[in-house]
Amino acid sequence: MRLSTVILPVHRWHEGGRDRWTRAERLGFHAAYTYDHLAWRTFRDGPWFGAVPTLTAAATATERLRLGTLVTSPNFRHPVTLAKDLITLDDVSGGRITLGIGAGGNGYDATTLRRQDEAPWTPRERADHFDEFLPLLDKLLREPSVTHEGRFYAATEARNIPGCAQSPRLPFAVAATGPRGLKLAARYGQAWVTTGDPKLYEAGTPAQSVAALRGQISRLEEAGEAVGRDVMELDKILLTGFTPDRPLSSFDAFVDFAGTHFGLGFTEIVLHWPVPGSDFAADEQVFERIATEGPAQLG
Repeated sequence: MRLSTVILPVHRWHEGGRDRWTRAERLGFHAAYTYDHLAWRTFRDGPWFGAVPTLTAAATATERLRLGTLVTSPNFRHPVTLAKDLITLDDVSGGRITLGIGAGGNGYDATTLRRQDEAPWTPRERADHFDEFLPLLDKLLREPSVTHEGRFYAATEARNIPGCAQSPRLPFAVAATGPRGLKLAARYGQAWVTTGDPKLYEAGTPAQSVAALRGQISRLEEAGEAVGRDVMELDKILLTGFTPDRPLSSFDAFVDFAGTHFGLGFTEIVLHWPVPGSDFAADEQVFERIATEGPAQLG
């Protein structure tokens, strides 16, 4: 069982930012991730720092903790420049980077770089971009020189020497629930990420959420069969905070929640580091007790 955290990039590095990453390592988390967005929901009008510089700083401040994004998307990234950043991050961290990556959504990332009269991508267009983005990124991280001319992306002798510190490349944790994304996860992922069924967050029940997650895992298995891969070898990551459950409400609530979801087949649960006054507000003492005592309760 793995227990990880996600630290939102909302604190200046020298005013609490650094301390959260180093404390995550001391608390024994398997990994600490951060969001890769230009802005996000209720945090839009407050501090919000870049994912790649934040992870670079975290890499120099920690020694053992795995680090990564949950998640990066094509909404404002290009495979060539992202590959260069990732190779550098993997080198600075000594091979501790996991790339969480998905097709992206329709929030601020989808509109900030576009003209006001330009509509954001539709779900189909996001899936189309992701279909090309992920295979190209995979190739860029594995090969020293890549030339590609596709529908959305081009690369001409893009050099990525010496490549990732991890071999054959750093791991991908692919966020997906639709059929095309699940096939990409099955083909290219070392892990699969979900937040559950968003339609159930406000009006659903925990039992309905469990059923929805069970269905997602079943569809992932079908996607694996379609591409000829046994997805039992993929880690299955649940990013909490978007289901009807409240696992940070108490230590016992977490143990019940984690036991149920590990029983479904999840191998890693990710908890948001508490952010007071937000949707991710929680008792920090409960959070730290979960970090230090929770894994032992689940074996």
